Formats: sequence, structure tokens, C-alpha cells
Amino acid sequence: MEMRAFGHLRSVTWARRCLLGAVRPISRTEAVPVEAAFGRVAASTLRAPRPVPSFARATWDGYAVRPRDTLRASARSPVRLRVVGEVFAEQRFARTVGPGEAVAIATGGAMPRGASGVVIFEEVRRAGTKIDVPHPVRPGDRVAPPGDDFPRGARLVARGAVLDPAALGAVAATGRRTVPCFARPVVAVVPNGNELVAPGGPSRPGAIYESNNATLSAVVAAYGGIPRLYPPVPDEPEVLRRTLAEALRRSDIVLATGGSSVGEHDLLPRVLPQLGRLLFHGIAVRPGKPTLAAAADRGLLLGLPGHPSSCLANSFWLVGPVLQRLARRPGPPWTDVAVRLGAGELEASPTLTTVVPLCLRGGRAYSTYHGSSSISSMAGAQGFALLPPGGRPVRAGQRVVGHWLPAPLGPPLAAFGSSLG
Repeated sequence: MEMRAFGHLRSVTWARRCLLGAVRPISRTEAVPVEAAFGRVAASTLRAPRPVPSFARATWDGYAVRPRDTLRASARSPVRLRVVGEVFAEQRFARTVGPGEAVAIATGGAMPRGASGVVIFEEVRRAGTKIDVPHPVRPGDRVAPPGDDFPRGARLVARGAVLDPAALGAVAATGRRTVPCFARPVVAVVPNGNELVAPGGPSRPGAIYESNNATLSAVVAAYGGIPRLYPPVPDEPEVLRRTLAEALRRSDIVLATGGSSVGEHDLLPRVLPQLGRLLFHGIAVRPGKPTLAAAADRGLLLGLPGHPSSCLANSFWLVGPVLQRLARRPGPPWTDVAVRLGAGELEASPTLTTVVPLCLRGGRAYSTYHGSSSISSMAGAQGFALLPPGGRPVRAGQRVVGHWLPAPLGPPLAAFGSSLG
């Protein structure tokens, strides 16, 4: 069995900075129906083409009146007005309100011409078609003027913003059917290895079911991408090269898993340089040292370890930030919060950065790790810690900086309790 040595191991910081510098944020755009655009990234700044509301409307159920008719109203001497009609939200009153008249109006109804204030139902006494108003009504009382929500030209959405419910409601209120959004990047996931069997397939001696497709597709979706999954590719150089080349043509970035180390059957270090410029091979990190990357004209190829927990751990600290930039999603890829270690001890390597998957329980952090080949090492992981080489151990009760992943991968903010203060 032939083995080769790694060359120069790159630091965690260098490798991440290198990939972030090489990634090209998505440039394709598409018109997305406003009802389906939640969580998407706006490709243009949108401004209101008209004021909203476009007419004066009542903000309470009540009676639209002429304020001048109520100037002398008091509890002892209410002003009596005659109700001459009613307006619901979808209606307009057909004529101008005259002296001594009132119009019943529902919340959201268009104010009748001649009326500029509303007195609410509970404040008046009605008998037949007459109401008694017990206090003066000022112009503008319980009335939203045109443009009260936002005037014509107001910015509704900024380019690059993630669309939330309020922004989409504002866009819909102007009558727009669609929102220009950046396309979601397509991320190909290509596992390779003779020992791999796709889930649901027949097992055989020495075979293992492939699981990196499932874990990486979840990470890709969480960071705004669309996973395109490939079945396991055998350890045949030309088959692997053709598969990766085809995946690169049909996607924005390729994540290849397995065969990334220095063994005789580790093909990625030979195949990736045939498809692009090799950026690095080997990172000074555990788990996940056998990681490599190449930059091609059409995008990036990233080779990840086949061991399930190494692959998923690398996706947290390395792949997530790359996908976030690719998808143009703003903000940091995780939230840094220092919490106390609940049990055990986190021990650093003398020469490598150590990635420790963490879960949060009762406001304390717990390591889930027990081996790079076991996917159960990542079960329940909601974030991770990066222990620098040669650092002191972190013992139970001491604080550790956790890089907590965004929902739905990470914990809700309420789980941190007073740690956020």
C-alpha cells in the first residue's frame, strides 16, 4: 500500500481566507413570487412606486365626521349628527359629507369627501339614524393620511438584504407580484469510494452506507443553497474526473467527499489539479486534515474527508462561510458566545487546531465528539469550538468560546440565557 506525505499544512485561518477570496458570489437573478420569497436575498433595491395607503383611511371602527361640526360638543351638551350612510373597507362613499352629517365607517375604509376625523363607536350614543358626539373631534383623529405607511419613493428593500415577512408585506402592499432575487447557488455533492453504498441499496461485506450526502445537503440548504446529490463514484480516476467535471458544469461549487488524503486509493489530490488550480492540500486541523481545494474557471472544487464526522465538522467551520458568501447572505456564518463547559475536558493538540463539536444544554456547552469516523460524534452538535495549537485544556466550569450555528442548525437564542448579557 503506497502512502505519501502531506506537504505544507495550511492554518485554519489561511485556508478559510483563501477559499473566501476565491469564491465568486452568485450573479444570476430571478423573479420570485412575493409569497415565495421569504429568506431569499434581494437582487435590487426596491422603492415604493406609490404612497401606501394611496388614500386617507379610518384606523378605527366609528363615524367619519366634519370636525367643525363637533367644536362645541361636550358630555353635558353633545352634538347630534345624522348618519347618512356607511363605508366598509372595500367601499367608497358616493358623495360629500354635508353639515350635520356622519358616515359609519369600518377600519381601513376610505374617508368620505368632506370628513376628516373619526369618532369611535364606543364614544357615541346612537338612536336610529342619529348619533350624539360627546367631545370635539380634531382633523386627523383616527385617520391614516395617504403615504402614512410609506410615501412614494420610500425604500422597501435594500439590495443584498434577506427578505423577511415585514419587507415582503411592504412589497406586496405596493402591488408587486414578484421580487428580484439572487438565484440560490447549486452545490454538487459527489461522494467517492469503492466501499460506499447509497442508502436503500443492497449491503455487502466490507461496504458502508454513504452518509455525507445527507449531512452536507442539510448544511447546503441551511446556508441558502440547492444541493445536487450524486451517487457514490468508484475509485477509478477517469470515472471520478468525468463525474467531477460534469458536476462542475452543472453547479456553482462542487463538494467531493472521500479520497482526499495521501493513500494509494486517494484520488482527489490527483484529479482536482486536472480540473483547476490547486489552492491547497492539507490543513493543520483535527479532525479534517486531509482537505484540499482547487479553483476552476466555472467555480470551486472542495475535497473533504470521507470520515463522516470529519466531513461534517469541516462543513461547519469551512464550507458554511464559503456557501454564505456564494449565496450573498449577509452577516456572520455563526454567533460567538462564550459559555461554561458542562463536563469533561477539551484538550488541544500540540500542532493542530482542534475542532470540537458542541451542544448546548441548560446554558452549558458539552462536547459530542468521540471519533472522526463516527457520525454519532456529531449527533446533537449545534456549534463548535476551535482550540488553538498548544493551548491549555478547557476544563469543566471554565468558559469556552462556542461558534454557534444559525437556525435550524444551531440553538435558539433563548437557550443561552444570561450568557448573551
